[in-house]
Amino acid sequence: MASLKITDTILRDAHQSQAATRMSTDEMLPACAILDSVGYWSLECWGGATFDSCLRFLNEDPWERLRKLRKALPNTKLQMLFRGQNILGYKHYADDVVEQFCRKAIENGIDVIRIFDALNDPRNLMAAIKYTKKYGGTCEPAISYTISPVHNEDYFVKLAKELVDMGADIICIKDMANLLLPYAAYSLIKRLKK
Repeated sequence: MASLKITDTILRDAHQSQAATRMSTDEMLPACAILDSVGYWSLECWGGATFDSCLRFLNEDPWERLRKLRKALPNTKLQMLFRGQNILGYKHYADDVVEQFCRKAIENGIDVIRIFDALNDPRNLMAAIKYTKKYGGTCEPAISYTISPVHNEDYFVKLAKELVDMGADIICIKDMANLLLPYAAYSLIKRLKK
């Protein structure tokens, strides 16, 4: 039987969702030894709003945060959330900018890049997937789950196949709105695995 691998998002999504991403690096570091000893497959600690919050509100260098976390979590893969062609911003960036951001993120300590596009447009994931792979990162593109007349299991299975063909190492189902209920999850995951 395959082992269960767990990604914890406490250093990224927990304080992004509960405290407007205002946790400072100094507040994170004391917990790192405990988090590192748990045995998580990965710890999502960067990306999303953490980058701009460091700059806008915490007067911190987000790259220095990443290097400090890498040093404090030597036994755990570090993961980030990446907005596809938007990187960590709110507009599209050129492919060469996406490439250099992926390269520098991996060089500074990121092991796994979870890449998503809220509209599930594979074109907005393509460059990030390509460059994550090029620079040795584990590529985890995400299906942004929703419910509509077009967003059915066939749609998500087709999208997952496209992501695998583009180079995905892992497929993530990103359920931002808590719409994926247990029976639907069982059915979808069964089809995706098949």
